[in-house]
Amino acid sequence: MIEIVKAAGWPIWPLLLASVISVALIIERLVALRRGKVVPAGLLQRAVGEFKRGANNDKLLDELERHSPLGRVLSAGLRNVGSSREIMKESIEESGNAVSHELNRYLTTLGTIASVSPLMGLFGTVVGMIEIFGSQSPTGSNPQQLAHGISVALYNTGFGLVIAIPGMIFWRHFRALVNGLVLEMQQQAVRLVEVLHGERKV
Repeated sequence: MIEIVKAAGWPIWPLLLASVISVALIIERLVALRRGKVVPAGLLQRAVGEFKRGANNDKLLDELERHSPLGRVLSAGLRNVGSSREIMKESIEESGNAVSHELNRYLTTLGTIASVSPLMGLFGTVVGMIEIFGSQSPTGSNPQQLAHGISVALYNTGFGLVIAIPGMIFWRHFRALVNGLVLEMQQQAVRLVEVLHGERKV
């Protein structure tokens, strides 16, 4: 690996940094966007049941808000249970927008790295081509400089693609996953409003 880095020249260092950041973001999002952590099964039923029993609703709402992103949305609605339907919906929507923003955290950075990595590899290719042309002289060419220029050009192009392809795959996967989770939270919030206004059962 060290020999490859040496052969690729200095343009490989920004790509290595981008690869480390990309891997870290992918791991963090894989952990943070687990369905059971974002929209736990049965949370709506448990929250409504305990709220109606009314033992200690303030404590319940605080615990619900800290429980999960879905819990934050549901607690926003339950805190306004005495208000009109429109006020409940507005409070849920405000909380939902904040949760959606949080779920999309780091995805812009990941998408940017996936888009820019091929260009960074292309920059390394240009640097390598400059070295190749620099190896030519009226008296002949410098084989060592020519070989190094080719190595710089090829390694950087390849490494840029190695970073970009999985980065783009995971970026699209996370975008679709977040959209699905947000849709599910919206459906749960609508059910909460209807249940609290007596329009349906849990």
